[in-house]
Amino acid sequence: MMATVSHLSLLFLLSFFTTAFNFAESQSFIGVNYGQVADNLPPPAATASLLKSTAIGKVRLYGADAAIIKALANTGIGIVVGAGNGDIPNLASDPNAATQWVNSNVLPYYPASNITLITVGNEVMSSMDQGLISQLLPAMRNVQNALNSVSLGGKVKVSTVHSMAVLTQSDPPSSGLFNPVFQDALKGLLQFQKDNGSPFAINPYPFFAYQSDSRPETLAFCLFQPNAGRVDSGNGIKYLNMFDAQVDAVRSALNSMGFKDVEIMVAETGWPYGGDSNEVGPSVENARAYNGNLIAHLRSLVGTPLMPGKSVDTYIFALYDEDLKPGPASERAFGLYKPDLTMTYDVGLSKTSQAQTPSTPSTTPSTSPSTPLPKPTATGWCVPKNGVSDALLQANLDYACSHGIDCGPIQPGGACFDPNTVSSHASYAMNLYYQTMGKNPWNCDFSQTAVLTSTNPSHNPCIYPGGST
Repeated sequence: MMATVSHLSLLFLLSFFTTAFNFAESQSFIGVNYGQVADNLPPPAATASLLKSTAIGKVRLYGADAAIIKALANTGIGIVVGAGNGDIPNLASDPNAATQWVNSNVLPYYPASNITLITVGNEVMSSMDQGLISQLLPAMRNVQNALNSVSLGGKVKVSTVHSMAVLTQSDPPSSGLFNPVFQDALKGLLQFQKDNGSPFAINPYPFFAYQSDSRPETLAFCLFQPNAGRVDSGNGIKYLNMFDAQVDAVRSALNSMGFKDVEIMVAETGWPYGGDSNEVGPSVENARAYNGNLIAHLRSLVGTPLMPGKSVDTYIFALYDEDLKPGPASERAFGLYKPDLTMTYDVGLSKTSQAQTPSTPSTTPSTSPSTPLPKPTATGWCVPKNGVSDALLQANLDYACSHGIDCGPIQPGGACFDPNTVSSHASYAMNLYYQTMGKNPWNCDFSQTAVLTSTNPSHNPCIYPGGST
């Protein structure tokens, strides 16, 4: 028994200190979109200070605002700058225009400002503008050549950003295919990106998937909440969240065209905290659950079923609300932070704060962020609430064990296999997930089927990691 206890304790300590270290550092796979369609944004220097206080490792700009790029100098934060759709014809037709663009928007700031990627155009394919689509690759080539001419080729990459509409099929993920209308253009783009090592940038939004299928089970699937999962009929893989399913559909589409080596970057994903009364899905609770659980998923380094063992670089939409954006109210309610630099809601990005427990998923819009819950004084252990059904506990068990924790102790022969019940196994797995993911109260949410307790649930010879802080 002593050897088992020591082994488990060592595993927990290593996991705890690794997690604690990660939370205190910026994380390269967590990015944020910094849109500027607003008239109330804080000064760039204030935003730079805010970003340095968080785990956000990268920022994506839709343009190349000099003040922002300068403010991010010497922070180490990766910067994505963008050439707009309106720039594409000139960049495509005139190599000197590309040279001028690089000389104006990259060269004066690099390397103090850590510019890593230039996106040429945003969702150009979805515009269905055949003229613009045909000019996209020449524009990207000219920008790449301009970078090469100043010895920045390979240091600053060139890509473009796509919406999920470039796929004609995405369900099940293994059947992911690009729309035949775009395949010829995409083949040239992807060959360019393979040759130059740049990522395929995509904008998956489970929020929009939920709007088209607003069943409760779909909401749980979209919010990374415990759910029954969806089995891919093509390969038998069970998916437990929509984000992984959408990203893997893109992976399958790339693979089917012979571009297995082109990496994927999530250029945008997010969930609005408010919206119009007729919009399905926006609420503070849902936004906090989606973004918070997404961040936990990225931090787990589990990856997706088709790309395991690492996290896809992901840029959350958005840093601030953009109050001048047209469209439904939700378009102006994606911000993680307010113009006064306070959090709209807490998803655990601050290097010093604890994220709060996500509330029950909500299907109705909410435009005013709720008051954060106080942090419990005793963190202890995470266990199932009384009366939770075996079906829900099994979903919790599957969810926890698929997110990078060691469920070996509840396998046959393990120290925690007995009693061999769903309740006992789920209890161990849910607690280990909570302890491993940072011991934030929201890590013990499980769609409000779990509770924190100060009573140690360990039983001979099964030791539950945990305790009060």
